Amino acid sequence: MDVLRVSSTSKSRALAGCIAGVIRNNGRAELQAIGAAAVNQATKAAAIAREFLVHDGLDIVLIPSFTQVMIGDQEKSALRLVEEARPWRP
Repeated sequence: MDVLRVSSTSKSRALAGCIAGVIRNNGRAELQAIGAAAVNQATKAAAIAREFLVHDGLDIVLIPSFTQVMIGDQEKSALRLVEEARPWRP
């Protein structure tokens, strides 16, 4: 499964559509964001994706963690958000 890399300029609604598509196909999606603005976009996209998936009878659970990534020759901390599908329960 590919990691969806989120930046501060990512469009939250477009990212949400991508997340929903990946979850429909794989049952889970993984996002990676570095910096407060990117984390904000990832969080908004997760909330929007949840609304998209309710029509398919799915809900999502977010599992946050930290990870280290190499950018050029520097190691940076990134937020990793794993989103897993669950049956929708109103």
